[in-house]
Amino acid sequence: MRRFLRWLAVLVIVAIAFAVGTYSSVLVRPPLVVGQDAVTDAASATLTPVLDTANGARTIVVQPPSGTARKDTLVIVYPGGLVRPQAYEWLARALAVRGYTTVIPEFSFDLAVTDTGRATALIERYAEGRRVVLAGHSLGGAMAAQYLADEQKAGRRPVAGLVLMGAYPPDGADLAGATLKAVSLRGENDLVADPALVVEGLKRLPAGTELVQIEGAVHSFFGRYGPQAGDGVPTVDRAAAETRILETFVDFLTEL
Repeated sequence: MRRFLRWLAVLVIVAIAFAVGTYSSVLVRPPLVVGQDAVTDAASATLTPVLDTANGARTIVVQPPSGTARKDTLVIVYPGGLVRPQAYEWLARALAVRGYTTVIPEFSFDLAVTDTGRATALIERYAEGRRVVLAGHSLGGAMAAQYLADEQKAGRRPVAGLVLMGAYPPDGADLAGATLKAVSLRGENDLVADPALVVEGLKRLPAGTELVQIEGAVHSFFGRYGPQAGDGVPTVDRAAAETRILETFVDFLTEL
């Protein structure tokens, strides 16, 4: 009996250690720090992002520099799954230089699925009468599409545009008849977001939605968070990919 109990104790300890090793990276998230890896050019280096709180959740807010003509559009970015919000600060800074205000919310455990409707509080706090474009990377893109589908069912049209980055609408999130514009971006060598599912997802997006391929890019090039397991191998450097992503983003905002 004592031997059995000793073995049982060992198994319990091993199970706990395995669980801690497996799930600690999800339960314990890295700190939310702005300004460490987000500069794209000299102009973006002059910006000062701030951490604000919207509806009890921390949010990175990047405003255009003083003296810059401010566009009438607010951009909201839903981060990818298990990706810290600051990974998309590079994009927010680059957009701010061009006159756009961008907000990037923090989600519990860095999973947008924990609060798909977060955009509502962000619009109320930051839009100030401007039109809104909702963007999302990977899981964040899927949840952005889900949010808009839910709002459409409720008879609401909270945003003017949707930008998906390495993402596609989940089953049941049908925006084919939605009165908004959308664009879908995918990295040529992205092996995380299944290319076939990205293409198939166009059927659930508004008519005329364009699929833009970022040549040589991989899934992790949309955010600055390092390599990602299961991703492809890039055939272009990150700077070139980010330039193309930014160009596509700005073109969409300009034509909206």
